[in-house]
Amino acid sequence: MEHAGCVVTEVVGTSDESVEAAIRDGMSRAGHALEWFEVTGVRSTVLGSTERFRVGLRVGLRSRAA
Repeated sequence: MEHAGCVVTEVVGTSDESVEAAIRDGMSRAGHALEWFEVTGVRSTVLGSTERFRVGLRVGLRSRAA
């Protein structure tokens, strides 16, 4: 899934609200250079009455050289 002018890396997003919110967190960590993303994993931890969602994302970022 390589694109010309893209750098591929992995990012983890987290949220206490939902999987979707964790994805949005990961996308915001990738920044404005985000070209595409792929969800690679979803995990949830239960701490007492609180859930913590972690989502792994493989992201393509526009290269500055492109």
